[in-house]
Amino acid sequence: MTDPLLEARKVTKRYGHVHALQGADFTAYPGEVVALIGDNGAGKSTLVKTLSGTIRPDEGEVLVDGKPVQLGSPLDARKYGIETVYQDLALAQDLDAAANLHLGRELYRGGLLGRLGVLDRAAMRRSAVAAFRELGVDLRDVGVPVAALSGGQKQSVAVARAVVFANRIIFMDEPTAALGVVQRGRVLDTIKRVRDRGIAVVLISHNMPEVLSVADRVEVLRLGSRVARLTAADTTVEELVGAMTGALDAAGKEGAA
Repeated sequence: MTDPLLEARKVTKRYGHVHALQGADFTAYPGEVVALIGDNGAGKSTLVKTLSGTIRPDEGEVLVDGKPVQLGSPLDARKYGIETVYQDLALAQDLDAAANLHLGRELYRGGLLGRLGVLDRAAMRRSAVAAFRELGVDLRDVGVPVAALSGGQKQSVAVARAVVFANRIIFMDEPTAALGVVQRGRVLDTIKRVRDRGIAVVLISHNMPEVLSVADRVEVLRLGSRVARLTAADTTVEELVGAMTGALDAAGKEGAA
């Protein structure tokens, strides 16, 4: 296996007397889908927020390409090619898909108009059409406000926005939640396409069959610590649930947790 792209080492995060993370470890490699799973309260959200720059850990370190980094904000994370697709999607409902794709990274007209802050909407539209086509996203009109799109289409816009600007790592928090079967399939296909581009995809999900269908590896958190590292192809849903709950001794199948 290649060298790790992203690592968390002995990360601890406390909220008063609550230990959300207790020496948590995590590893992601280039060109893989690694699922991060755990029961409610296991620390998944806190770990993802730490690795995506939303919160700072109290102890431990985060490494990119083997070098310690300080991720003080999501903007810091973006400098390292890290993007996140949140469960609430964080889309501007009144803007169209093209504008959402470039949210915070707008393209401006050349010359004086650009200096005056006039957007190059045609360029953003062309960029959006190309991005959606590459990812196999079916949007008949990228100029329609996202509020009018289906749940699956909204999810695809959020994923595409991350993919366009992430060149290394994407965190996807429950990307298929509340979607129908066909829409879930399209999102999972998109995840595979992203992986095949050499980008690491970190999938956070409670859907164990879905995890095994798309992930290359699975890392399991319990009570704020990593307790198992499993190869998806050699694992069952029962083993995943057992590792999450502590009902199954996963020591024989995990690496150095």
